[in-house]
Amino acid sequence: MAERAEAEIANRNTSTDRLELIRAQLAQWRAALLDAQSANSARITTLRQQLEALGPAPAEGETEAEEISRRRQELASQLVRLQAPGIAAEEAYRRANGLIAEIDRTLRDRQADQLLQLWPSPVNPANWPEAAIGLSDTLLRLWDEAATTWTDRTRRAELFDNMPLILVLLVVALALVVYVRRWTEAFAERLLTGASARGRNVWSLLASTGGVILPTLGMVALAAAFVASGMPGEIGIQITAALPMVGFTIFSAAWLGRRAFPVTQGDDAVLPLPPERRAEGRFLAVMMGLVLAADQLRFAAMDAQAYSDATTAVMSFPILLTGGLILLRVGLVLRRTKELAERSYALRLLALLARGLAVIGIAGPVLAGFGYVQAAAALVYPSILSLGLITLLFILQRLIGDAWSMILKADEKGRDALVPVLAGFAMTLASLPVFALIWGARASDLTELWTRFSEGFQMGATRISPTNFMVFAVVFVIGYMLTRLFQGALRTSILPKTSMDQGGQTALVAGIGYVGIFLAALIAVRSAGLDLSGLAIVAGALSVGIGFGLQNIVSNFISGIILLIERPVSEGDWIEVGGVQGRVRSISVRSTRIETFDRNDVIVPNADLITGQVTNWTRFNLSGRLIVPVGVAFGSDTRKVERILREIAEAQPLAILNPPPLIVLMGFGTDAINFEIRLILRDVNFSLSVRSEINHQIVQRFQSEGIEIPFAQSDVSLRNVEEIAQALVTLQNGASATPAPTTTEITTSPDGAPDGSEKRAAAAVDVQKDER
Repeated sequence: MAERAEAEIANRNTSTDRLELIRAQLAQWRAALLDAQSANSARITTLRQQLEALGPAPAEGETEAEEISRRRQELASQLVRLQAPGIAAEEAYRRANGLIAEIDRTLRDRQADQLLQLWPSPVNPANWPEAAIGLSDTLLRLWDEAATTWTDRTRRAELFDNMPLILVLLVVALALVVYVRRWTEAFAERLLTGASARGRNVWSLLASTGGVILPTLGMVALAAAFVASGMPGEIGIQITAALPMVGFTIFSAAWLGRRAFPVTQGDDAVLPLPPERRAEGRFLAVMMGLVLAADQLRFAAMDAQAYSDATTAVMSFPILLTGGLILLRVGLVLRRTKELAERSYALRLLALLARGLAVIGIAGPVLAGFGYVQAAAALVYPSILSLGLITLLFILQRLIGDAWSMILKADEKGRDALVPVLAGFAMTLASLPVFALIWGARASDLTELWTRFSEGFQMGATRISPTNFMVFAVVFVIGYMLTRLFQGALRTSILPKTSMDQGGQTALVAGIGYVGIFLAALIAVRSAGLDLSGLAIVAGALSVGIGFGLQNIVSNFISGIILLIERPVSEGDWIEVGGVQGRVRSISVRSTRIETFDRNDVIVPNADLITGQVTNWTRFNLSGRLIVPVGVAFGSDTRKVERILREIAEAQPLAILNPPPLIVLMGFGTDAINFEIRLILRDVNFSLSVRSEINHQIVQRFQSEGIEIPFAQSDVSLRNVEEIAQALVTLQNGASATPAPTTTEITTSPDGAPDGSEKRAAAAVDVQKDER
């Protein structure tokens, strides 16, 4: 096969179809040879292990036991014999792979030469007569085919015999293409305006697809009617076979136009355009479908007859010119959304797409006018098809969003949920091969990419492929799920029946989770057949840098493991660390979450709980000491105060009487005699409520016993009273001797009270005194 392929490649007259056939055969051989490379792999592995068990071969000048030496030779010969098929398969695989690459390169060169081929200019009037002759020849052949059928008595009789069937098919075609399509569109519009708000978009879109499917079936019925008539000849059969695809192209373009530029537009429209622009968009969509249909009919009617390049160029140019003008106009319509492009990323892409369409709409007809007709066709027609595919992706994305909203019963939030976004992203990725085929990529190119992807890459002695990653992912997910199920069984069924405290149960469940995930990863690597020994050196080098960069994270991780093993702190404990008090709510690998008494969450690194000082109020028991300071006035009976405080302390329900509460006279302060009540509570969690109750009872008992609770007060003593008095007298005399700035005679009102002028003068004197 390889020799035959080499001969065909060397022959420059080998057709493209022949090269494609040879390439497909070589691809089959390559796949078989790839599988053959792993032949006897299990046995080869066993033989290598046996050789390793015999130990290393003796060095030069050394000897070993004859039995060991003979056995080593036998195993080595078996290993060589078993490796031979795999080595031969690898050599043949590389040869097939090289031949496939050579064929691909030859086909790409031919495709590039074809696109850059210069034909006679279609705008040159000298080429028009030849094109007119070709067109008239095609029409005459169609007429001759129909006339031959009519003049042949046998075929005419067959026509009359099939006339009822032909009439039925024509009526069905007319009904489906004209009337049913209109009824379907009207029904979809009624669903859009009359159905429930949640599902109307979905049902309207699904109903509108009947406007494509049913008319296409009508075109199939029309083609069947032509075939039943027996009138089409060679050219007529080709045109008849193209009719269903022509109809599908036109109806699909009209459907895409109605969905992208709807008659009734809501507030959530993708393209916010005025009604006249939307009507123009629908018209341009139909025109693009007609351009594609016209090229299909031209190809079916004329290309099979092998007309000259001038004839093909002249007949193709009007279609290309029309397509280019339509693309230019579509680009101008879409550029109307440029001022709204800041709304979403999709509108920005549409604005960029509009510029590209305008450029192609100008470049395509210009290239065709200079004679590069095939290059122009490779620009105009793929652009129209790509625009239709992009529109279809938008419509499907909206359909998925509306369907998800209908399922979740959330009209606005469902469309932008994660599932529709991921589905749209997956559709976009899936459409990339379709875009590649539209723009001239061969199917063999795509299959070659998939083959390269599925074969994977070589890492040392191990070939890693997507299959290995899939096996790794499946095994790891299964191990992870089993670990979580086992944790759940421990947490809910087994551990609650033991005497282990809650913190210990949580630590045990967390530890089992970490161990289970680690074992799942190891088993997944082993099951996938991944040999990571080649990464040991790289991992060792990276671990040094990672160690410096992530030393705090690693420190917290190790501290978290220590916390789970030693359990100095457990969930639910009341602790104090770094000036923060609160309840431990969760202990993870990296940090511990503490809920303060203010209901705030504080995240504390685990390293602080290991290296720092931590006060745990409730770890080993709930009892704790409470100290309540009390102050009484000087002159109070201290023995009486001690007796009252002891009675109050011993009366507390949570106080432990062995050892009994202790009343201590701490000393004499500046304002009071200081006592302290020291008692041990059975549950320190109630220390605040006990403290409050003790203070209430102290106030009540002291009031009834006549014991005064002092408060802070200060006495000020003046030693130089006479000097201060003399200074005040001097200040007063100086004020009376100073002439006043206003000398207003004080008058009195009839009742003897000073009038307004006297009040103003007195106010002026007071202001002067204040300033002094």
